[in-house]
Amino acid sequence: HVQLVESGGGSVQAGGSLRLSCAASGYTYSSYSMGWFRQAPGKEREGVAALDSGGRTNYANGVKGRFTISKDNAKNTLYLQLDSLKTEDTAMYFCACGTGSWSSWGRGTQVTVS
Repeated sequence: HVQLVESGGGSVQAGGSLRLSCAASGYTYSSYSMGWFRQAPGKEREGVAALDSGGRTNYANGVKGRFTISKDNAKNTLYLQLDSLKTEDTAMYFCACGTGSWSSWGRGTQVTVS
C-alpha cells in the first residue's frame, strides 16, 4: 500500500521561497514516476512538475525557472523547491506517484502567498 505524506507548506510573502516534501512508503520508490500538482479554490487541479523514473523532469509553463523538483532515493522523499513565489501560486499542493498513471496521492499541503 503506497502512502504519500506532504509537508512544508505555509504562508509566505510574494518573492519568497518554500520547500515542499513528500515522504513515500510502501513501494519500490525508484521505479515510479512522481509529480506535484496543485489546486486553488474554485479551480481544477493542475500539474506543476514531474520526475520520471529515468530522472527526466517536466514543468508547467507558469513555474519554469521558479520551481525545482527533485528526490532523495535514500530518504524516499520527493521535494519541490518553490522560489520567487507569486500570489497566483496560492493553492493546495499534492504529490502523486505511479507507473503509467497517477495512482496514489497524498492529502496535500497548503501554500499561501500574499
